[in-house]
Amino acid sequence: MTPLGIAHFTTIELPPAELVSMAGRVGYAFVGLRLFPAAPGAPLYAVPHGSLEAKALHDAMERTGVAVRDLEFVVIGPEFDAAALAPVLDAASAFGAKRVSCCGADPERARLVANLAALCDVAAQHGMGVDLECMAWRDVASLGDAAAVMREVGRPTGGVLVDALHLSRTGGTPADVAALPPAFIRSAQLCDAPARSPPTMEGIIAEARGGRLPPGEGALPLRELLAALPPGVALSVEVPMDDGRPAEDRARDIFDAARRLLEAPPP
Repeated sequence: MTPLGIAHFTTIELPPAELVSMAGRVGYAFVGLRLFPAAPGAPLYAVPHGSLEAKALHDAMERTGVAVRDLEFVVIGPEFDAAALAPVLDAASAFGAKRVSCCGADPERARLVANLAALCDVAAQHGMGVDLECMAWRDVASLGDAAAVMREVGRPTGGVLVDALHLSRTGGTPADVAALPPAFIRSAQLCDAPARSPPTMEGIIAEARGGRLPPGEGALPLRELLAALPPGVALSVEVPMDDGRPAEDRARDIFDAARRLLEAPPP
Protein backbone atom coordinates (compact mmCIF):
# COMPACT_ATOMS: atom_id res chain seq x y z
CA MET A 1 0.00 0.00 0.00
CA THR A 2 1.38 3.42 -0.98
CA PRO A 3 2.14 5.50 2.14
CA LEU A 4 0.12 8.71 2.24
CA GLY A 5 0.93 11.90 4.11
CA ILE A 6 -1.04 14.99 5.04
CA ALA A 7 0.14 18.56 4.61
CA HIS A 8 -0.38 20.72 7.67
CA PHE A 9 -2.35 23.27 5.66
CA THR A 10 -5.12 20.68 5.28
CA THR A 11 -5.90 20.94 9.01
CA ILE A 12 -3.88 24.00 9.96
CA GLU A 13 -5.90 24.52 13.14
CA LEU A 14 -4.16 21.54 14.76
CA PRO A 15 -0.83 22.10 16.57
CA PRO A 16 1.92 19.66 15.53
CA ALA A 17 1.39 17.06 18.26
CA GLU A 18 -2.37 17.04 17.67
CA LEU A 19 -1.81 16.80 13.91
CA VAL A 20 0.40 13.73 14.35
CA SER A 21 -2.04 12.10 16.76
CA MET A 22 -4.95 12.70 14.40
CA ALA A 23 -2.91 11.46 11.42
CA GLY A 24 -2.19 8.24 13.27
CA ARG A 25 -5.84 7.61 14.06
CA VAL A 26 -6.85 8.15 10.44
CA GLY A 27 -4.06 6.14 8.83
CA TYR A 28 -1.63 8.70 7.41
CA ALA A 29 2.02 7.66 7.38
CA PHE A 30 3.61 11.10 7.67
CA VAL A 31 2.85 14.79 8.05
CA GLY A 32 4.21 18.11 6.90
CA LEU A 33 4.55 20.86 9.48
CA ARG A 34 3.82 24.54 8.88
CA LEU A 35 6.80 26.08 10.68
CA PHE A 36 7.20 29.13 8.43
CA PRO A 37 4.64 31.85 7.52
CA ALA A 38 3.29 31.43 3.98
CA ALA A 39 1.99 35.02 4.07
CA PRO A 40 1.89 37.87 6.60
CA GLY A 41 -0.37 36.82 9.46
CA ALA A 42 -0.69 33.23 8.24
CA PRO A 43 -0.78 30.55 10.95
CA LEU A 44 2.38 28.67 11.85
CA TYR A 45 3.79 26.71 14.76
CA ALA A 46 7.12 26.34 16.53
CA VAL A 47 8.80 23.30 18.08
CA PRO A 48 12.10 24.64 19.47
CA HIS A 49 14.56 22.28 21.15
CA GLY A 50 13.60 21.46 24.72
CA SER A 51 10.15 23.03 24.53
CA LEU A 52 6.92 21.48 25.74
CA GLU A 53 5.72 21.57 22.13
CA ALA A 54 8.76 19.56 21.01
CA LYS A 55 8.25 16.97 23.74
CA ALA A 56 4.56 16.62 22.89
CA LEU A 57 5.41 16.17 19.22
CA HIS A 58 8.07 13.57 19.96
CA ASP A 59 5.69 11.65 22.23
CA ALA A 60 2.96 11.70 19.56
CA MET A 61 5.37 10.39 16.93
CA GLU A 62 6.54 7.60 19.23
CA ARG A 63 2.97 6.63 20.08
CA THR A 64 1.59 6.63 16.53
CA GLY A 65 4.55 5.81 14.32
CA VAL A 66 3.69 8.82 12.15
CA ALA A 67 6.77 10.57 10.74
CA VAL A 68 7.48 14.25 10.12
CA ARG A 69 8.69 14.40 6.52
CA ASP A 70 8.64 17.99 5.36
CA LEU A 71 8.42 21.58 6.48
CA GLU A 72 6.05 24.16 5.02
CA PHE A 73 6.46 26.89 3.71
CA VAL A 74 9.40 29.20 2.93
CA VAL A 75 8.81 32.27 0.76
CA ILE A 76 11.98 33.24 -1.13
CA GLY A 77 11.53 36.99 -1.46
CA PRO A 78 14.02 39.83 -2.04
CA GLU A 79 14.92 40.09 1.67
CA PHE A 80 15.30 36.34 2.22
CA ASP A 81 18.06 35.27 4.63
CA ALA A 82 18.76 31.55 4.57
CA ALA A 83 20.96 31.66 7.67
CA ALA A 84 18.04 32.94 9.76
CA LEU A 85 16.22 29.65 9.16
CA ALA A 86 18.96 27.50 10.68
CA PRO A 87 17.45 27.27 14.19
CA VAL A 88 14.10 26.04 12.85
CA LEU A 89 15.78 23.55 10.53
CA ASP A 90 17.96 22.33 13.36
CA ALA A 91 14.94 21.76 15.61
CA ALA A 92 12.98 20.05 12.83
CA SER A 93 15.88 17.77 11.93
CA ALA A 94 15.58 16.25 15.39
CA PHE A 95 12.19 14.91 14.29
CA GLY A 96 13.58 13.43 11.08
CA ALA A 97 12.28 16.03 8.61
CA LYS A 98 13.69 15.45 5.11
CA ARG A 99 12.40 18.23 2.85
CA VAL A 100 11.60 21.95 2.96
CA SER A 101 9.02 23.38 0.54
CA CYS A 102 9.30 26.91 -0.80
CA CYS A 103 8.07 29.30 -3.47
CA GLY A 104 9.84 31.93 -5.55
CA ALA A 105 8.59 35.44 -4.83
CA ASP A 106 11.41 37.54 -6.24
CA PRO A 107 11.31 39.01 -9.77
CA GLU A 108 15.12 39.32 -9.86
CA ARG A 109 16.17 35.92 -11.15
CA ALA A 110 19.84 36.00 -10.17
CA ARG A 111 19.02 36.94 -6.59
CA LEU A 112 16.29 34.29 -6.40
CA VAL A 113 18.69 31.61 -7.63
CA ALA A 114 21.38 32.70 -5.17
CA ASN A 115 18.96 32.67 -2.25
CA LEU A 116 17.59 29.27 -3.22
CA ALA A 117 21.13 27.92 -3.43
CA ALA A 118 21.81 29.30 0.04
CA LEU A 119 18.64 27.64 1.36
CA CYS A 120 19.69 24.33 -0.19
CA ASP A 121 23.09 24.64 1.46
CA VAL A 122 21.69 25.45 4.90
CA ALA A 123 19.08 22.71 4.62
CA ALA A 124 21.71 20.17 3.54
CA GLN A 125 23.67 20.90 6.72
CA HIS A 126 20.60 19.55 8.57
CA GLY A 127 20.10 16.54 6.31
CA MET A 128 17.27 18.10 4.28
CA GLY A 129 16.54 18.89 0.66
CA VAL A 130 14.46 21.72 -0.83
CA ASP A 131 11.39 21.53 -3.08
CA LEU A 132 10.36 24.58 -5.14
CA GLU A 133 6.62 24.87 -5.79
CA CYS A 134 5.03 26.92 -8.55
CA MET A 135 1.99 29.11 -7.91
CA ALA A 136 0.09 31.29 -10.34
CA TRP A 137 0.47 34.42 -8.23
CA ARG A 138 4.20 34.03 -7.50
CA ASP A 139 7.17 34.94 -9.66
CA VAL A 140 7.88 31.25 -10.21
CA ALA A 141 4.50 30.57 -11.80
CA SER A 142 4.85 27.30 -13.70
CA LEU A 143 6.32 23.85 -13.27
CA GLY A 144 8.69 24.47 -16.16
CA ASP A 145 9.95 27.68 -14.59
CA ALA A 146 10.43 25.96 -11.22
CA ALA A 147 12.49 23.26 -12.91
CA ALA A 148 14.53 25.85 -14.81
CA VAL A 149 15.28 27.77 -11.61
CA MET A 150 16.38 24.62 -9.79
CA ARG A 151 18.64 23.72 -12.71
CA GLU A 152 20.30 27.11 -12.26
CA VAL A 153 20.57 26.50 -8.52
CA GLY A 154 22.46 23.32 -9.32
CA ARG A 155 22.23 21.60 -5.94
CA PRO A 156 21.72 17.82 -5.85
CA THR A 157 19.28 18.14 -2.95
CA GLY A 158 17.04 20.56 -4.86
CA GLY A 159 13.85 19.59 -6.65
CA VAL A 160 10.33 20.66 -7.48
CA LEU A 161 7.12 19.95 -5.61
CA VAL A 162 4.22 18.93 -7.85
CA ASP A 163 0.91 20.16 -6.46
CA ALA A 164 -2.09 18.96 -8.48
CA LEU A 165 -4.01 22.23 -8.19
CA HIS A 166 -1.09 24.55 -8.89
CA LEU A 167 -0.01 22.40 -11.82
CA SER A 168 -3.46 22.77 -13.39
CA ARG A 169 -3.98 26.45 -12.60
CA THR A 170 -0.61 27.39 -14.10
CA GLY A 171 -1.27 25.57 -17.37
CA GLY A 172 0.74 22.45 -16.63
CA THR A 173 -0.18 18.88 -17.50
CA PRO A 174 0.82 15.38 -16.41
CA ALA A 175 2.88 15.19 -19.61
CA ASP A 176 4.96 18.11 -18.33
CA VAL A 177 5.59 16.17 -15.13
CA ALA A 178 6.60 13.04 -17.03
CA ALA A 179 9.07 15.09 -19.10
CA LEU A 180 11.12 16.15 -16.06
CA PRO A 181 14.12 14.14 -14.86
CA PRO A 182 12.83 11.72 -12.19
CA ALA A 183 15.40 12.93 -9.66
CA PHE A 184 13.81 16.40 -9.79
CA ILE A 185 10.57 15.18 -8.23
CA ARG A 186 10.65 13.90 -4.67
CA SER A 187 7.30 15.20 -3.43
CA ALA A 188 3.76 15.55 -4.79
CA GLN A 189 0.53 16.82 -3.27
CA LEU A 190 -2.92 15.60 -4.23
CA CYS A 191 -6.23 17.43 -4.22
CA ASP A 192 -9.01 18.02 -6.69
CA ALA A 193 -10.95 20.94 -8.18
CA PRO A 194 -13.33 21.79 -11.03
CA ALA A 195 -11.87 21.66 -14.52
CA ARG A 196 -12.46 25.38 -15.10
CA SER A 197 -10.09 27.75 -13.34
CA PRO A 198 -11.50 30.73 -11.42
CA PRO A 199 -11.56 33.75 -13.77
CA THR A 200 -9.48 36.08 -11.59
CA MET A 201 -6.19 35.80 -9.70
CA GLU A 202 -8.06 36.59 -6.49
CA GLY A 203 -10.32 33.62 -7.20
CA ILE A 204 -7.35 31.35 -7.91
CA ILE A 205 -5.77 32.32 -4.59
CA ALA A 206 -9.03 31.79 -2.70
CA GLU A 207 -9.49 28.37 -4.29
CA ALA A 208 -5.95 27.31 -3.37
CA ARG A 209 -6.34 28.43 0.23
CA GLY A 210 -9.83 27.19 1.00
CA GLY A 211 -11.72 25.83 -2.00
CA ARG A 212 -10.05 22.54 -2.89
CA LEU A 213 -11.84 19.21 -3.12
CA PRO A 214 -10.81 15.72 -1.94
CA PRO A 215 -9.04 13.67 -4.62
CA GLY A 216 -11.48 12.15 -7.08
CA GLU A 217 -14.29 14.60 -6.35
CA GLY A 218 -13.39 17.11 -9.07
CA ALA A 219 -12.13 17.06 -12.63
CA LEU A 220 -8.33 17.33 -12.39
CA PRO A 221 -6.45 14.54 -14.25
CA LEU A 222 -5.21 12.90 -11.06
CA ARG A 223 -4.89 9.35 -12.36
CA GLU A 224 -2.81 10.62 -15.27
CA LEU A 225 -0.72 12.67 -12.83
CA LEU A 226 -0.06 9.63 -10.66
CA ALA A 227 1.01 7.68 -13.73
CA ALA A 228 3.42 10.49 -14.69
CA LEU A 229 5.17 10.67 -11.32
CA PRO A 230 8.43 8.74 -10.92
CA PRO A 231 8.53 5.78 -8.53
CA GLY A 232 9.21 6.56 -4.90
CA VAL A 233 7.70 10.05 -4.84
CA ALA A 234 6.30 10.95 -1.42
CA LEU A 235 2.55 11.53 -1.83
CA SER A 236 0.55 13.69 0.52
CA VAL A 237 -2.81 15.42 0.47
CA GLU A 238 -3.15 19.18 0.70
CA VAL A 239 -6.85 19.99 0.80
CA PRO A 240 -7.68 23.07 2.88
CA MET A 241 -11.48 23.17 2.99
CA ASP A 242 -13.55 25.79 4.74
CA ASP A 243 -16.63 23.66 5.37
CA GLY A 244 -17.01 24.03 9.14
CA ARG A 245 -16.45 20.36 10.00
CA PRO A 246 -14.00 19.11 12.63
CA ALA A 247 -10.46 18.63 11.41
CA GLU A 248 -10.44 14.87 11.88
CA ASP A 249 -13.68 14.39 9.96
CA ARG A 250 -12.25 16.32 7.03
CA ALA A 251 -8.92 14.51 7.19
CA ARG A 252 -10.61 11.11 7.26
CA ASP A 253 -12.82 11.86 4.26
CA ILE A 254 -9.79 13.15 2.33
CA PHE A 255 -7.77 10.07 3.28
CA ASP A 256 -10.54 7.73 2.14
CA ALA A 257 -10.91 9.61 -1.15
CA ALA A 258 -7.16 9.52 -1.79
CA ARG A 259 -6.98 5.79 -1.04
CA ARG A 260 -9.75 5.12 -3.56
CA LEU A 261 -7.79 7.07 -6.15
CA LEU A 262 -4.52 5.28 -5.38
CA GLU A 263 -6.13 1.86 -5.50
CA ALA A 264 -7.95 2.45 -8.80
CA PRO A 265 -6.50 0.86 -11.96
CA PRO A 266 -4.13 3.11 -13.92
CA PRO A 267 -5.65 5.06 -16.87
